Amino acid sequence: MSFYEFRGFEIPDYMESGLRYYLEYGLEPGDFLTSIICNDLTRAVQHADDTNIKNIPAYVGYFYNHTPSICWGSKEKMKKWMETKQEERRVENGL
Repeated sequence: MSFYEFRGFEIPDYMESGLRYYLEYGLEPGDFLTSIICNDLTRAVQHADDTNIKNIPAYVGYFYNHTPSICWGSKEKMKKWMETKQEERRVENGL
């Protein structure tokens, strides 16, 4: 099963939680997703498992087509996104 499909490439279901935790809560993902989010495709290839290495275009398609541009594209954007989302959680929890 796949979480997302893009032009025949797929993001497998087992990657959904890491994507959602990052996007919704600002939690830092693992090395592979971090590399994708930061647009460091060389590092993404180094950290990809056998399934994900074949499906990197699906991740690019997902971020480009379904997420705000302020949450991906560079390390700085990723860091800012995580800080913003974590601050939102603190405010929601009255901390």
